[in-house]
Amino acid sequence: MLRLIKKNYFLLISVFLILYFGFNLVSGERGLFSYIEKKELLSNLKNEEISLTKKIADLDHKNSLLSSNLDLDYVETLIRERFLFGKEGETIYIIKKDEN
Repeated sequence: MLRLIKKNYFLLISVFLILYFGFNLVSGERGLFSYIEKKELLSNLKNEEISLTKKIADLDHKNSLLSSNLDLDYVETLIRERFLFGKEGETIYIIKKDEN
């Protein structure tokens, strides 16, 4: 048995190294599966960044409407939404959004 191992020593080491590097190539910390997970995470973070950028732009626009040059139409819209305030003879309908 010992003679057989000594005779095929190079082959045994080569097979071990190929298996080791092959395993790490696929499932290691820098392997293929890790690369795919990180790529998906990057895509999700980019989508979240775009969404947050749009929210910031929307809030900046709303803030500009309430700053130095006051937009009275926007203020009236805010009062109607927040305080359910209406003019005489108006019927106010409340539509609740279904948040699932």
